[in-house]
Amino acid sequence: MFAAPPPKEDASSLPVEVLYNRGADALMARHYDVAVTQFDDVEQYYPFSPWASNAQIMQAYGQFLENKFPDAIATLDRFIQLHPAHRDIGYVYYLRAICYYEQIEDIRRDQKGTEDAMTALQEVVNRFPDSAYARDAKLKIDLARDHLAGKEMEIGRFYERQHLYAAAIGRFQRVVDDYQTTNHVAEALHRMTEIYLMLGLPEQARRTAAVLGHNYPGSIWYADSYDQLVADGQVKNQQKEVPSRDRPGLISRAFGWIF
Repeated sequence: MFAAPPPKEDASSLPVEVLYNRGADALMARHYDVAVTQFDDVEQYYPFSPWASNAQIMQAYGQFLENKFPDAIATLDRFIQLHPAHRDIGYVYYLRAICYYEQIEDIRRDQKGTEDAMTALQEVVNRFPDSAYARDAKLKIDLARDHLAGKEMEIGRFYERQHLYAAAIGRFQRVVDDYQTTNHVAEALHRMTEIYLMLGLPEQARRTAAVLGHNYPGSIWYADSYDQLVADGQVKNQQKEVPSRDRPGLISRAFGWIF
């Protein structure tokens, strides 16, 4: 004969601290699905206890670690509605923003997620300007902006390959105008110089290359543009520089500060 399985434990009969501590232990052991369930039980069976709000944050953190970002965002949105003045509300907004940030798609995909991430990160900066969360959010906003500029560059290059030069210039000009702090501006100026030369517009090419040379004198893009201008007879050959180019754990640390 086979022994009958033990009866399933009734979570509602367990003390709140037992449920909470089991969740914390599961989180530390990286059993994130178990942790999320335990913290959900705390909120469900003890909604008015002092453990409930922390359990909700812990649940969202477990969902984040599981890469279940939409679930974590939903949990955090609910927390913000219920506890807008909670002592850890800054962390909640920050974790929510990072959930959006982690869903940023490759530049070949639609960039709506990147825009959502930037909005959420900017909210952290606006609400908590002097915090460590804001400092990290600003860095990630810059990275997201660079990502959007990369998408514009990809489209511009495609148009250039298809000989749709006006459309390509429009994309590269947008990078120069709207994403001035990104790593893509030098290439955008180079591509515009290249297209102007192909279109037989030397004055525009020289003017664009001058902007490139003034702002990025040691870049490979200026070197390439300079060589093209020389080859086209627009400038005399002179010695030029050869370029070089160079260029996140706050969630976990902040989690440690809070819990």
